[in-house]
Amino acid sequence: MPQISLADLNAASKADFVATLANVVEYSPWIAEKLAGQRPFAGINQLHTALMAAIQSAEPDVQLALLRAHPDLANKTQRAAGLTAESTDEQNSAGLDRLSEAEYAAFERVNTAYRDKFGIPYIVCVRRHTKDSVLNDFETRLRNIAKTETRRAIEEIGRISALRLDQLVMADDRLKVHGRLSTHVLDNQTGKPAPGIPIELVELASLGESRVIARAVTNADGRTDQPLIGGRPLPIGRYELKFSVAKYYVERNVQLTDPPFLDDIPLRFAVSEPEGHYHVPLLVTPWSYSTYRGS
Repeated sequence: MPQISLADLNAASKADFVATLANVVEYSPWIAEKLAGQRPFAGINQLHTALMAAIQSAEPDVQLALLRAHPDLANKTQRAAGLTAESTDEQNSAGLDRLSEAEYAAFERVNTAYRDKFGIPYIVCVRRHTKDSVLNDFETRLRNIAKTETRRAIEEIGRISALRLDQLVMADDRLKVHGRLSTHVLDNQTGKPAPGIPIELVELASLGESRVIARAVTNADGRTDQPLIGGRPLPIGRYELKFSVAKYYVERNVQLTDPPFLDDIPLRFAVSEPEGHYHVPLLVTPWSYSTYRGS
């Protein structure tokens, strides 16, 4: 759906307002209907706060119906029957449309265990997770009691709806839903930035295949023209940055061994703060390297 300004949303007819926001929360247009009467909203944060207040003030049976309207994750039968466009995009963003058989089996096991214990689907904002972290979160939350999980599921709906609103509504203020991953390469031999170094960012996986999620080349400042991840949450998980440095030194007539002592340099790190800024630089010479978490 195309973006709409908050001003236009405030001025829309009730029918158009509800149609625009109907799927901000899965299959629950009653929330948009309730919000329509609270206009005008001064900002998108106020709109989202009102949305969450509508959910939290709903009767328990209404909340239960809301939770049960959500799909299971990585469920082949539900995907074949059709998910909302929003759910499809969100699950695909975490790679849940291309799981290994071992991963499908793991998701089926935890989905079943969760439904058997709590009577609702497991709800999580998958844009904030990798496949591995979703499975880890599953296992952690299975140890909770039902009351805790109801509260946690509503919190996750809040995160999902915030990201959907961020994609849908343009406003002067912004929701705090984005993180950023950046890097730069410093040639410690010369004390200058290192341009022209190819970089790959890999999302690591335990059961299935790891996947390359970004490629870039350092510019004159030793940085990338755009963040490696930006404009969205940083999915919780484990990553590897691979820097191809040998060609850089060869092009600068630095005498290297054959084969070079350092060629492709891997830096492994983990993300735990989806809305944070992770800066993972490489400080390198032909014979050594180091890194740190910057900001």
